[in-house]
Amino acid sequence: MTISVLLADDQHLVRAGFRSLLRRDRDITVVGEAATGDEAVRTARELRPDVILMDIRMPGLDGIAATREILASLPGTRVVILTTFETDEYVFAALAAGASGFLTKEIAPEGLREAVRVVARGDALLSPSVTRRVVGEFANRPVPAVASGGDRLAVLTEREREVVRLVARGLSNEEIARELFISPLTAKTHITRAIAKLGVRDRVQLVIIAFEDGLVSS
Repeated sequence: MTISVLLADDQHLVRAGFRSLLRRDRDITVVGEAATGDEAVRTARELRPDVILMDIRMPGLDGIAATREILASLPGTRVVILTTFETDEYVFAALAAGASGFLTKEIAPEGLREAVRVVARGDALLSPSVTRRVVGEFANRPVPAVASGGDRLAVLTEREREVVRLVARGLSNEEIARELFISPLTAKTHITRAIAKLGVRDRVQLVIIAFEDGLVSS
């Protein structure tokens, strides 16, 4: 099955580089490109790609707003945010808007192709090392108040809450297992159940809720 990809970045050389890298594998096809957020929204609605690689800073509509608009009409499309970390201040907001993960523009070629496959099959692109960098950047920043009110995490067992807290700290399933003296499979099961109970899409959204509801603050 071929994975269709839309590239959204205002730099032509960045798009050309990604397009060249992705074309090397037969299971990935670049179906379109966009240089602005508005163009990304229009092109996504027209082509309905499986995955969008989305820059944050673009002329007009930025990547966060574009992500929000695209996912409102195309919930099956997966958006991966492109960031440089040192300068981008909106990664957390982009994830809250529904993005399935994020990549640095310095990613290795094979890493880029594998990232596309990961999100295309419905998983979140939230590696422990990258998560820790985001946590360090955003943990002490104010986040939006919970719109629904109340403690959303109340539906979780104590063990599930602890696992979600460790996910938000950037731990992998194996690291969570060692921390709690359980097997990696059990850790994964707790995460799956937490995702189902909270009605979120993936591991990324668990991190968002953990911060918004005060389970993790630093």
